[in-house]
Amino acid sequence: MYLELDTALTDTHENIRSLVRAYAKDVARPAARKLDRIPADEVPPHPVFRDALRRGYEIGLHSILIPETFGGLGLDATGIHIALEELGFGSSALAVSFGVAQFPAFGCTLLASENQKLTDHFVLPFAADRTAELIGCWGITEPDHGTDWIMGNDLPPAQKVSAGLTARRDGDDWILDGQKSAWVSNGPIATHCYLFVGLDKSLGMRGSGVALVDLRSPGVSRGKPWDKHGQRALPQGEIFFDQVRIPGPNMVVSDPETYAFAIDATLALANSAMGAIFTGVARAAYEEAVRYAGERIQGGVPIRQHQAIQLRLSQMWQRVEVARAISRRVMAYNYSTITPSLSHAVSAKVYCTEAAYQNAHEAIQLFGGMGLGRESDIEMLFRDARCALVEDGVNDSLSLGVGARLAAVG
Repeated sequence: MYLELDTALTDTHENIRSLVRAYAKDVARPAARKLDRIPADEVPPHPVFRDALRRGYEIGLHSILIPETFGGLGLDATGIHIALEELGFGSSALAVSFGVAQFPAFGCTLLASENQKLTDHFVLPFAADRTAELIGCWGITEPDHGTDWIMGNDLPPAQKVSAGLTARRDGDDWILDGQKSAWVSNGPIATHCYLFVGLDKSLGMRGSGVALVDLRSPGVSRGKPWDKHGQRALPQGEIFFDQVRIPGPNMVVSDPETYAFAIDATLALANSAMGAIFTGVARAAYEEAVRYAGERIQGGVPIRQHQAIQLRLSQMWQRVEVARAISRRVMAYNYSTITPSLSHAVSAKVYCTEAAYQNAHEAIQLFGGMGLGRESDIEMLFRDARCALVEDGVNDSLSLGVGARLAAVG
C-alpha cells in the first residue's frame, strides 16, 4: 500500500481506485497466473481468460478512455492513471489487453466523432458491451517496421520507410492489402482494429493513414497466437488483409497533416498508458519483496531487519514513487493539450518499464532461490516486466528518437 501524495483526489478517484484494486487482486492476478502456465493458442478461448475479460467489462474497465458522452466511464487523466496503475499491479498482460481494446472506439471519438454512422458502429456498442463480445486492437507494427514507425516520423529517415500494409481507392471504398505483425495485442481475439496503413509510398511514413476496420470482414485472417516469454495472458498475433474492402469514411485519416497529429496523439496515449501500467508492476514487485522480507528468517530474525535488505527495499520504493510522479504528470499534461508531448510520454514509458524490470530483478535477488520458482508471483512479474522493455518500442530506440528530437531543437 502506498501513501497518496495528491491531496486533490476526488471521491471519483478514490472509488475507481477501490474498484480496480479489487478486480486486480481478486480477478486479474489469479487469472494471469493460471494463463501463464498454458500454451499460447489455448489462452484466447480459455474460460479463465474470457471470465477475466467479462468481469472487467462488467465494471467498465474496457471504457476508461471513452468519454461519458459516448457511454464510457469519462475519467479524467488522474482517474485513468489510477485505473491503469491498479490494473498493472494485478496483471500487465490484462492491463494492456483492456487498454488496446479501446483503441478503435477511442480513435473514432478522437478523429471522427462527427460521423454518426462510425460512432454507432465502433463506439456506442463497444462502450455498452458488458460481456466482452466486442474487442479492439491497434494494428501498427509490421514484420519489417516497428520502432522505425513509432519514432522519427518528423525526421529525415522517415522518408526512406513506408508501410507494408497498403490501402488504395476503389470508387467510394478503400481496399486493404498486407499484414500486421505477431505483436498486435488482442490480435487473435479482436473484432475491430484501429489500423495504420500506407497511402503514398513517395512520402514515406508521412504518407500513412488511419482506418477503422471491422475484422469480421471478408478477407481478414489471423496467425496463431504468439508464444512468448512473458505477458502470456495477453493474446498477440498476426492479422492478414487480403483485398479487404472498407467504406470510404472508415479511412478517418487520409492526409499528411492530420496523420502527423494522429500518430503523435496515438503514441503519446500508448506510451503514457505504458508508464502508468508499469508503475503498477514496479509497485507489485516492491510489495512482494516487502511481504517476503517479513516472512523469511535468516540469522534468527526476519530479513527485513538486515540493513542490506532495508537498503534494497528503500531503492525499490523510490523507483515506484518516481515512476508514479513522472507518469501521472505526463498523462495529466497530454490529456489537457491538443498537442501532446510525445518525448515526455516516451520518456515516462522508458523510465517506468525499466523501474518495473529493476524492481522485479531486485525482488528475485531478495527472494533468492524461491524467486526462481514458477509458483511465485515475482517470477511471472519479472518476465512480464522484461517484455515491456521492447513492447511499444524498444527502449533504446525510443530514447534515441527523443534524443534526435532534442538535438534537432538545439
